[in-house]
Amino acid sequence: MDNKTNLKRPTLFKDWFLNNRFTIFLLNILLFFLIIFLFEQISFILNPAWMFFCAILPPLLLALVQYYMMNPIVDFFEQKLKVPRTVTILVLFLLVLGALIWIINSLLPIIQNQVDALIKNWPNIWDTSVKTIQNLLHDPHLKGVKSNINSVIDSIEKTLFKSWQDTGTAALTNISSAVSVITMIFMTLLTAPFVLFYMLKDGHQLNGYLTKFAPRRWQDSFSRLLHDINEAISAYIRGQITVAVWVGIIYAIGYNIIGLPYGSALAVLAAFMLLIPYFGTFIALIPVLIIASITSWGMLINVLIVFAIEQTIETRFISPIIVGNKMKMHPITTILLLIGASAVWGLWGVIFGIPIYAVVKIVVSRSFNYFKSVSRFYNDEDLFEIGKENQTKLDLGDKND
Repeated sequence: MDNKTNLKRPTLFKDWFLNNRFTIFLLNILLFFLIIFLFEQISFILNPAWMFFCAILPPLLLALVQYYMMNPIVDFFEQKLKVPRTVTILVLFLLVLGALIWIINSLLPIIQNQVDALIKNWPNIWDTSVKTIQNLLHDPHLKGVKSNINSVIDSIEKTLFKSWQDTGTAALTNISSAVSVITMIFMTLLTAPFVLFYMLKDGHQLNGYLTKFAPRRWQDSFSRLLHDINEAISAYIRGQITVAVWVGIIYAIGYNIIGLPYGSALAVLAAFMLLIPYFGTFIALIPVLIIASITSWGMLINVLIVFAIEQTIETRFISPIIVGNKMKMHPITTILLLIGASAVWGLWGVIFGIPIYAVVKIVVSRSFNYFKSVSRFYNDEDLFEIGKENQTKLDLGDKND
């Protein structure tokens, strides 16, 4: 009978509170939000640190993007050809400087002239496209949708007018802000090359340096965590920029072959908009379709053919070879993430949402795996063995009675 008393099953308090996974999960969430609340209470201390971080962030980001593009080349020459990193870095800097000079002297004037002409003629292009749509609406078969399309056009015109008006007002009333932005751009362009040089020179030692601060038993796991984060960010940045460059080249060739007005400027726009996954391609296609439709129906068909060829080359060859599935994200996850990030942080959320998600995913998954390995709440086999052992003891107690 004493054995029964000592081995009686856990109480409801232990089952539903102390040994319950859901309860422990809720307590962790409560602690997480409590920490956020405490940080909010001491925001006056953190604000200077945040301002300092925002000041150094632009040159760091610019240098980081260039670092991930150049670092594989520096590593290759150092590891395979035994060329000192400093020599390779200086040669790369000279090549980039030469490419920039060539772009500024050759390509930039062409693109600038087309952009200036496009901005100057855009009101006429928009009015012509609106009149074309209204002429099509005179068809008796489209009478039912005429009012809806007209209301959509009016809404777009009002929105665009209000946006331009607000932008102009802000530009005139916030001269100090404009000066600060110009100063930030100048300082970013001035300091980013120096930051990039030292990133390329000593960046490969950062993993080992940061790992030293972790406890000895965690250093291997922490080093792998930093390596996975670095691989995820580098894969995203190199993949997106490389694909964007190739897409811009394909569009530039295609648009100039078919004779599309402002073809080079629209190709550059398509390359930049590709940095926004899924949505960027179709956003960049809107002005192209408008310009092609008011040029001629044949031009519109040619544009659609160029778009189909570009999409085939990009989806069949460029993206699988360069990007692949290194991010390991389902398309639905990507789309929902972009929608949510744009709603919270706007354009910056769209640009940085995916790499931030990839980093958070790696950290959370590794932390959860570690918690599962050390927590008895997820060690189901041990719990099963303990339950079998307790049940055996209870059965032996019954036999003894």
